[in-house]
Amino acid sequence: MIALSLAEIAEVVGGQTHDIPDPSVQVTGPVVRDSREVEPGNLFVAFVGEHVDGHDFADAVVQAGAVALLASRPVGVPAIVVDDVQSALGALARHVVRRLGATLVALTGSAGKTSTKDLIAQVLARKAPTVFTPGSLNNEIGLPLTALSATAETRFLVLEMGARGIGHIRYLADLTPPQIGLVLNVGTAHIGEFGGREQIAQAKGELVEALPSVEDGGVAVLNADDPLVRAMASRTKAKVILFGESGEADVRAENVRLTDSGQPAFSLHTPSGCSEVTMRLYGEHHVSNALAAAAVAHELGMSADEIATALSEAGSLSRWRMEVTERPDGVTIVNDAYNANPESMRAALRALAAMGKGRRTWAVLGKMAELGDEALAEHDAVGRLAVRLNVGKLVAVGGREASWLQLGAYNEGSWGEESVHVSDAQAAVDLLRSELRPGDVVLVKASRSVGLESVAQALVEAGTEGEVAAR
Repeated sequence: MIALSLAEIAEVVGGQTHDIPDPSVQVTGPVVRDSREVEPGNLFVAFVGEHVDGHDFADAVVQAGAVALLASRPVGVPAIVVDDVQSALGALARHVVRRLGATLVALTGSAGKTSTKDLIAQVLARKAPTVFTPGSLNNEIGLPLTALSATAETRFLVLEMGARGIGHIRYLADLTPPQIGLVLNVGTAHIGEFGGREQIAQAKGELVEALPSVEDGGVAVLNADDPLVRAMASRTKAKVILFGESGEADVRAENVRLTDSGQPAFSLHTPSGCSEVTMRLYGEHHVSNALAAAAVAHELGMSADEIATALSEAGSLSRWRMEVTERPDGVTIVNDAYNANPESMRAALRALAAMGKGRRTWAVLGKMAELGDEALAEHDAVGRLAVRLNVGKLVAVGGREASWLQLGAYNEGSWGEESVHVSDAQAAVDLLRSELRPGDVVLVKASRSVGLESVAQALVEAGTEGEVAAR
């Protein structure tokens, strides 16, 4: 964080100083909420959670070097006490962002946010120092913490914004006002909470409404291939740039194809030129993500060749998102278990089909959460798609939703041993350990709450154990 005195922070957040001998002492390090991450110069934010109260770690964090706490009650060590810690954190982030000389890029969408954010960050980092959201910390706590990790040297601040209702993105954009706003897509993720795709579009479009005008440098980057996103052009005063495979897109892909290993390649066309891209990531869905990143980079002055090189060399920065591990015995594990919605599930299955040409494929799938009344139809459709893509075996893991996945596969013609329903992750591991053979490709994917990353990890470790046994 840019250096601020405790007195200045107290004034910004409307707090009272307690047990602070010298209010001129500065916070020079990031703001953190995990006591295990504290280093000298930090400000520690004491949240009260369901199971843990950050105030209980007051002595420990100060001994570890924290300058003070941002707290909701006095704790006997240096602290700035406020009525609402979350609101105070947001106010501090707003203050710091206004003082930064950085260009703030914000993005949202129903699917692909984290992968696209990681791509944007890797591309822009080639141009200038860049700070970006770690993982998927895209809510009212994670976003300001990311903004507060920026320093005076930061030139690009890339922030992912999530939403579970109308007004959420408006609130986040007020905390960290963006100059460039990117909307990827409007899908069915969280449709059970929003009530419909139109409501999701309304919420996602709050980002472009928050942008500055064309005259003030605002840029809205919109997906030309998604009608609900493209329609958001009428909701902003910013300059609009379109990306996609549409011929009308300003930044577009042509000659899209997958390599034999399932990695996308395409010709990148921008207003400044054309160049070839072959990505290290897996799955055709990353083409749209790459185009979104390219559109942002183009607006920030990078050439087509610079962008293409950066995209071709970019990797996955966040865990459990199409994370590919090749076991010594030739089995390939694709861990995409961080989260799932209908769009990302279909994309992952298509990637599996591309990666598994000439090999036996497994889809270990679980529940897609928060689909409301659409849950049965969407799980059924995913089961059917697995059959249409000739996935060798579907392993549906869990309860009711998993049974719907298998039902869809059955109704599509999977009547033999091509699909199986197991009760939990351990049952899936036991099945796979007994039936996997060299050369197989295994996709593991479900909503985060299902915890199927344990299946992928167990399979990776089983491969290591097999190597040791063979030796």
